[in-house]
Amino acid sequence: QVQLVESGGALVQPGGSLRLSCTASGTFRIMNVMGWHRQAPGKQRELVATITSGGSTTYADFVKGRFTISRDNAKNMVYLQMNDLEPEDTAVYYCYADGNRYVGGDVRNFNSWGQGTQVTVSS
Repeated sequence: QVQLVESGGALVQPGGSLRLSCTASGTFRIMNVMGWHRQAPGKQRELVATITSGGSTTYADFVKGRFTISRDNAKNMVYLQMNDLEPEDTAVYYCYADGNRYVGGDVRNFNSWGQGTQVTVSS
């Protein structure tokens, strides 16, 4: 099992900044992609940003250069720096990770989600 725990969500005013963190724990062979998704009330979960173990990143169009994803492979952590926040960014932000791990004598793929952290942007 690979567990993910997010932190850093808060209430912030429009134009403000937040930094989300996610820590992965458990046993695994390779942690490949880590990333962030979000889900606003009444909407489907959507991709925000991803980063591979080699540091390649992808971002949703709505990020518009405001968010930066980073990763510390040694600590099994992924971060999301969010600047110039807008009320439309209000959502629960979920950490995601995939890779593979040993199960008995086999290597099996995994994908894990955290429980989410609430980000509210409001004046």
